Formats: sequence, C-alpha cells, structure tokens
Amino acid sequence: MTNAGQGGQPGRFSVVVTATDGIRVLTLTGEIDHHTGDRLRQGLDVSGTPRPRLVIDMHGVTFMDSTGINILIAAHRTVTEAGGWLRLAAPTGPVRRILSIVGVDAVIDCRETLRQALSNS
Repeated sequence: MTNAGQGGQPGRFSVVVTATDGIRVLTLTGEIDHHTGDRLRQGLDVSGTPRPRLVIDMHGVTFMDSTGINILIAAHRTVTEAGGWLRLAAPTGPVRRILSIVGVDAVIDCRETLRQALSNS
C-alpha cells in the first residue's frame, strides 16, 4: 500500500493504492485539480502491466475539475489499449454530476459501490 499526498485535511488530496484479487484499487480523498493531478497520474500509472484492472474509489473526492476528467479519460484509454479495464466506484453527488454532465459516465464504467466495482460482472 502506498500513500501519495496528505489525507485527512480539508482541501488536501491523497491516493492510497491497494490490491484486491489482482485488481489495483486507488482510494482517493480530497480535491482533484491542477495542483493534485500529478499524484493521481502517478497512482494510475500501469506501465508494464499486462491487462491492467483498476478501480478508482471516489467516495472521498469532494471536488474534481477538468484536470481530473482529462486524467480519467487518458487512464481509461491507456488501460483499455493494454487489454484491461477501469471502473469508478462510489462517486459523491457533486462528482457524479460532473461525470454525467461531461459524459464520462458513458465512457467509463461507474458503479454505485466499491463492492460492485470489484465484482466480475
């Protein structure tokens, strides 16, 4: 497990990376914007991973701007090209709304819960 960033403080951003049944799980907390985007990019780096499977647990994300949207779309493209998949889990109301408005939820599989995102279906 790794932690990039500072968690637990308002406005701060953290990425905790774990694995469950061969699925890389990124648990995000805080705000995703141009100040924190590089930490998210680092957590999403799947270089050299054949058929990567990733779940991004977004239940702790309080804000996301276009930086986050662009990072998610680029990660989805990279993971898909490598024969894997990327799912978003439990986005909060405001973040889910942004994902819906820009159409990301039509491109990237968004699930209501982490458990659903980790399931094989």
